Amino acid sequence: MHHPRPIDRPFWSPGVLVLLGVMLAGGVALMVRFIFGLGYATNLSNTNPWGIWIGMDVASGVALAAGGFTTAALAHIFGRHAYEAVTRPALLTAALGYTFVAFAVFVDIGRSWAIWKPVFFHNYNSALFEVAMCVMIYLSVLWIEMVPILAEKWGSKIRILGWFNRKLSSFMWIFIVLGVVLSCMHQSSLGTLMVIAPTKIHALWYTPFLPLLFLLSAFAVGYPMVIVETNLATTSLGLSSEMEVLAPLSRFTIVTLGLYMSLKLWDLVHRGALSLAFEGSLAANSFLAELGLGVILPWTLLLFPSVRRSRRGLFFAALLIVGGVLLNRVNVFLVAYTPQTGTIPYFPSIGEILVTAGAVATIMFLYRTLVTFAPVLSAPKHEEMTR
Repeated sequence: MHHPRPIDRPFWSPGVLVLLGVMLAGGVALMVRFIFGLGYATNLSNTNPWGIWIGMDVASGVALAAGGFTTAALAHIFGRHAYEAVTRPALLTAALGYTFVAFAVFVDIGRSWAIWKPVFFHNYNSALFEVAMCVMIYLSVLWIEMVPILAEKWGSKIRILGWFNRKLSSFMWIFIVLGVVLSCMHQSSLGTLMVIAPTKIHALWYTPFLPLLFLLSAFAVGYPMVIVETNLATTSLGLSSEMEVLAPLSRFTIVTLGLYMSLKLWDLVHRGALSLAFEGSLAANSFLAELGLGVILPWTLLLFPSVRRSRRGLFFAALLIVGGVLLNRVNVFLVAYTPQTGTIPYFPSIGEILVTAGAVATIMFLYRTLVTFAPVLSAPKHEEMTR
């Protein structure tokens, strides 16, 4: 058992410098958006009201941050303490991801200064209101769950942080349970948002089961996202692979991804929509890529013990699942969504792409910063493993 600790690696590297460059470009595009407005900086319009800032930064960001609540549930609620080694980095990824989900909403709405209004003006009939409140509360819960990690490093220097950590220790379990409940609520409600638009969503994706499919896909991508981020972090920092944790973790994915796949296929057959996947259109081909490469292929690969025991094989299968869920959110919110009054197809502007790339680079930069200086990762160095 290895305890979490800061990573004694040089912080500045060519990769970090590249991240800074992308962050700078995104920052310039962000300034253009706020100085000249959405109409100037984006390809959004009254007929195309949302783009990649919602389809990717928000919808996909929420889904890919599911590793936080799934690993927390596994390690702390179901008592599988062997997986605590990957819980801290998963929570960190979720906290950073949800922070930038909130930031993406702030950037996307026309009157950003009014983002506080749902807190005081409630619309209980709106799925978007439920998503907004759950994301806001869960974001707070995630950073509360990060307090022990931060206090372990800086609690002696920042007294209020140490005091807060001591007060939290006796009832942290409440926030862990609350985090899991809130995640299940807003993961499914993102699907509810699209249920109210039956005339605008392609039949391959529109179904009354969208809320359940969104929730099951979040369960399915949670552990693969942990596998992907752990492999990327340990490889780039020269740490051991932690396959003793990741390989058993992949067995849960066989179940969660299998449930998602079964419901999705049953729903298509039940609605008589499966034949639409072979009509050769852009939407049909994108759907086939989502289902075939992002669900069926990785699920089949994970059935083989040799794949689950192989670092490269497991990483490849997990990456396919992450890509499949990412493509699903893009498909539902962008590819499948066709406003009836729309005459010009939407394609993101350079500014939109740069802001998204800058946000991703910032998440990676902050992740690298925190794992370097705070006790997040527990994997030992390669040279320690060979002693």
